[in-house]
Amino acid sequence: PQQIAARLACDYPKDLEMRVSHETIYRSLFVQARGALRKELTSCLRSGRVQRRAHKRTEQSGTGHLRGMVSISDRPAEALDRAIPGHWEGDLIIGKGGRSAIGTLVERASRFLVLLHLPHGRTAELVRDALTRQLAKLPAELRRTLTWDQGSEMAEHVQFTVDTDIDVYFCDPHSPWQRGSNENTNGLLRQYFPKGTDLSRWSAEDLEAVAHALNNRPRKILGWRTPAEVFEEQLRSLPQA
Repeated sequence: PQQIAARLACDYPKDLEMRVSHETIYRSLFVQARGALRKELTSCLRSGRVQRRAHKRTEQSGTGHLRGMVSISDRPAEALDRAIPGHWEGDLIIGKGGRSAIGTLVERASRFLVLLHLPHGRTAELVRDALTRQLAKLPAELRRTLTWDQGSEMAEHVQFTVDTDIDVYFCDPHSPWQRGSNENTNGLLRQYFPKGTDLSRWSAEDLEAVAHALNNRPRKILGWRTPAEVFEEQLRSLPQA
């Protein structure tokens, strides 16, 4: 509701008839929920639950010391303050039984999302290839650093850096907040890719559609602009060849 209300004001700045407060939306939903729409409304919750529970990450991609690993503490300061685009956070969301996965990349300044299609597994070689293919599509100015957990899927990070010229930095163990933008986005993605499902069933086209939906979702932290709008501004601001 807050996103809808704020975005309406952005899209129709001079048309007061196109305004509605988020409180009005909430009250409407609560009134309707007393009747026949209760089940339908509950099913629209991102978590699928009607009560909150303590947040705890239960899926582990496998941790351990990686050869040549560089700590997040050595990451450039420009990546921390989000002032300069091109710094990415990455992770995997894991499917049923740990047998399938989707790679997720979020650009720190714009919150722009890129999804990695991994239909054949999540070995280090497959993840490296998918990362290289996706990030190679971007201008060099938007390929600066990548921050990841200490998962075994990043065992080929040195070769990835050689191939792409993107430096990789690793979070401290059990510290998902150190790549908070990615962690938050992974939570949003579970609305589309529920836990306990086989993630290989979704095609590359399906992943593109989901990324498009989230990249066009207004964000409070972006002043109610969308990640796609901010990312497009970044592209336009790059020096012309």
